[in-house]
Amino acid sequence: MANMNLIYHLAPAERWSSWPKDQLYFPIPYEQEGFIHCTRGDELMIKIANRFYRDDPQDFVLLVLDTNKVEELGSPIKWEEATDMQELFPHIYGGIPQQAVVEVRKVQRADDGTFVGWSS
Repeated sequence: MANMNLIYHLAPAERWSSWPKDQLYFPIPYEQEGFIHCTRGDELMIKIANRFYRDDPQDFVLLVLDTNKVEELGSPIKWEEATDMQELFPHIYGGIPQQAVVEVRKVQRADDGTFVGWSS
């Protein structure tokens, strides 16, 4: 059964693992975009990962976030339509509180870079 309060954020594994654990996490594009891209659901996450990161050879992790905790800890979430997709995506306006990360999953990829899934 899917938990409707869970959203995903794809993060470069090295950046995530080296980030100070007592600080809000910010991906590189945050400064330019003003929010953190997230999505909900495995199928959509794989589609998005392949669309935007298939050619990026670095390792990624999938951060599983509890939306209630993200907002309780001070980072608002807005559900907004992507420019070229008929889909609403959760955007975090602020950093990711590490206490809101309920799981970090290892991303699995095929030899050609295609994202195929993740494991705990």
